[in-house]
Amino acid sequence: MKNIAIVIDGLTGGGAERVMISLATELISQGNKVTILSLSNRCDYIIPETIPVFYLFPHKASKVDRFWQKKASIRKLENWFKDAKQQGNTFDLILSNLDRSNNLLAQSSIKPVFYIVHNSVEEELTRQKKLGLLAYWYLLKSKKNLSGKNLITVSQGIEQEIIKGNTITPKSIRTIYNPFDINDIQQKASISNSAIPSEPYIIHVGRLAKQKRHDILFAALSEVKTDIKLVLLCNKPEKAKKLAAKYGVSHRLILPGFQKNPYNWIKNAKALVLSSDYEGLPTVLLEAIAVNTKVVSTDCPHGPNEILTNELSQFLTPRRDHKILADAIERVLSYKIDLSKADILSKVTAQQITQQYLSLTEHQD
Repeated sequence: MKNIAIVIDGLTGGGAERVMISLATELISQGNKVTILSLSNRCDYIIPETIPVFYLFPHKASKVDRFWQKKASIRKLENWFKDAKQQGNTFDLILSNLDRSNNLLAQSSIKPVFYIVHNSVEEELTRQKKLGLLAYWYLLKSKKNLSGKNLITVSQGIEQEIIKGNTITPKSIRTIYNPFDINDIQQKASISNSAIPSEPYIIHVGRLAKQKRHDILFAALSEVKTDIKLVLLCNKPEKAKKLAAKYGVSHRLILPGFQKNPYNWIKNAKALVLSSDYEGLPTVLLEAIAVNTKVVSTDCPHGPNEILTNELSQFLTPRRDHKILADAIERVLSYKIDLSKADILSKVTAQQITQQYLSLTEHQD
């Protein structure tokens, strides 16, 4: 039995958060012990009772690594692990997720830590530069804190980007795909929900953020001639509606907001669409394939081209081209395919991914 801690900025409705909950669930089912330590006290998910969750700070995670609070935050984090050890809770492996957790752990004395990189580093930096030099400097410093550390990337694309780039020089780096409990996803997809529309719809799942390019999605929808609605499972439905109005498609939206069980919504869709500028390993593409829902995605860095291979690759489209995206949506709606044989499904089963994480306990300082 291994004892593992998962440290993360928060448990809000994001992909990294959902992936870590899935990983923790599978680790426990295999007889291991897992604790989730969240920096912030917000949780949008129903966490299984078998997973103990601790909240380190009584406020938003965005405050914990401001330069005048960082030393105190690091001390509090170190004290939490010290107290855990004194209570006989020594961790064989610590997995750090997202920038604020990475910043604190990278500058602490806590070991043994592996840092999981969920997104394209270079694309994040490019996006941040548009917000100003201070924002860019902060993020650049955060990424450089990972130099000399043991990294896990969620796609081969991210691993190669880091190796070939000069932002991070890791001590070690390897790719481990996100884990998926396909049976659990399929079971949750079969749960009845009267709120799910009976009329045909396509679906987009993801927070309202520039990275996700809802503007491209709405522009593409305006070009789709087939009479079909778009379900948005996002965190800011009213803001999304205002943006859609600029493209004349607000009347085609269905906005149920964030859903703790998105799988039945995905299963009943005619297709799932991803319009992002960049990703890591897009969870929603794999979840859609697992419930036999067709997908269309931008060929963004990184992940989609590792998921949509062979026959599925025809539904990869260039980034920021709404017309080609619209054409792919039209084509996929009439396309017949059995997704149960998709190559990616055999590479991401929760059981084998969990074994890859457990093997990290054998390769530490």
